[in-house]
Amino acid sequence: MEMELKELSNRKDRARLGGGKEKIERQHSSGFYTARERIDKLVDPESFLELGMLGHSDQDGSEEKSAGDGVIIGLAKINGRPIVVQAADKTVFAGTEGKVYFRKSQAAHNFALKRGFPFLNLMEGGGLRMPDGMGSDGISQVLFPNELLTHHREVPMITAILGDSFGGPTWTAVSSDFVAQRKGTSMAVAGPRMLEVATGESVSNEELGGWEIHAHHTGQVDHFAENEEDVLDSLKQFLDFMPQNGGEEPPFKETKDDPFRSLDELVDLVPTRRQRAYDMKKVIEHIADDHHFFELKATYGTALITVLTRVNGRTVGVIANQPMKFAGAAGDKECEKATDFIVMCDSYNIPLIFLHDTPGFRVSSEAEKMKMPTKIMVWNQALAQSTVPKISIVIRKSIGAAYGNMCGPTMGADFVVAWPTAEINFTGPEVGINVVYGRELAQSEQPETERAELLKSWSFDSSPYKAAGKYMLDDIIDPRETRKFLSRTLDYACGRNGSISERRLANWPTGY
Repeated sequence: MEMELKELSNRKDRARLGGGKEKIERQHSSGFYTARERIDKLVDPESFLELGMLGHSDQDGSEEKSAGDGVIIGLAKINGRPIVVQAADKTVFAGTEGKVYFRKSQAAHNFALKRGFPFLNLMEGGGLRMPDGMGSDGISQVLFPNELLTHHREVPMITAILGDSFGGPTWTAVSSDFVAQRKGTSMAVAGPRMLEVATGESVSNEELGGWEIHAHHTGQVDHFAENEEDVLDSLKQFLDFMPQNGGEEPPFKETKDDPFRSLDELVDLVPTRRQRAYDMKKVIEHIADDHHFFELKATYGTALITVLTRVNGRTVGVIANQPMKFAGAAGDKECEKATDFIVMCDSYNIPLIFLHDTPGFRVSSEAEKMKMPTKIMVWNQALAQSTVPKISIVIRKSIGAAYGNMCGPTMGADFVVAWPTAEINFTGPEVGINVVYGRELAQSEQPETERAELLKSWSFDSSPYKAAGKYMLDDIIDPRETRKFLSRTLDYACGRNGSISERRLANWPTGY
């Protein structure tokens, strides 16, 4: 027995070294942690239970140099909550994927679904390992993992891109609910070397899939950080707002912040003049418990804000127009961002709050080339099929079709209210008057006087009191009571079944 135990201990010691001390030192000298170090930094101390430690490549001759076959999987806890984690091991065949790698990853994913645990992925690597995928028999066994294609948002899937990632790690990331990327890394379908051989195009890693590409152009990453510690911390922050699985509500978090706290600062923060900009994030900060929120896709589609926060201890998702960017007018990226966020919140039982301040959509010939009609309606389709509680507040202006996309009346909200500063109409006053009365004003002897009178009339028609008078709005509220109103209405809207949704959007694609 002593001989057997010594053999077991030796095998596990070798497995813990991955690709060996030299490759571990190379990883460190490049400024990166190893897969095991990343897991240790992510999870609660002494909580990691590894599975498949003694796995290795099934390719003849590779058994002794493929510890774990390039991936570490297991169970652990984060802040006491059970999770499943996998971490690609760059020290073993550059983190590429072999058949045993796939088998381990699939087992981890399946256990997460079976027991309803969030699934966290710490990724880097070069995708499919050539020897394992070559030939008609090889490639036939290692096509896209079915568990990624039929995930159905049953459990939160959370991914960190911690090193250059091509192929498999990218498929995992774009199938996830939340993705954080370390700056200085790349995420793309294939690496620059393969791209140059296949197409003749020569680009750097940064040009191909660096953080700025995803921040400003693709929207495939939700958060960026300078170092691995901050990336891993963002995963924990996101998980803190998530339920264990799609059948549960997100955890409540006790707060000493008065749910009826008066927001006196908002009176001076939000200008009554619609032409003046202000930062909607400051409004959200005043509404949120302890003034804390977690923003997703902060640099993508910047005229729209999407954040997770809490009101009176309950997790909520906030969709808000940002007057600091394009006056709050949404374009194609904002439409995709809103759709993605609605789908995620509805799938994980997170009530939605809409804060309006928008002059409409950014329409132009270029916008039409970006399929704006389709993207506007896809946003509306997601909104219409969502069944979590929804509360809508018109802060200052909500014009045209954007009033609907921001969950105006008839769009499925539990409550729709406005501040007294709200302006609601088919179009803005200047545009409306020019379209409707343009010819008359051109022929008038006193065009400026008549325009001023028309603007007064238009302003009255746009007032929220007309809609409230016909009970098309539930109320007009004092801005200072916005947090109190949300705390009370969330309590009622989540009454019978909590915030549990019908999960109609759980199978919605993860990209558009």
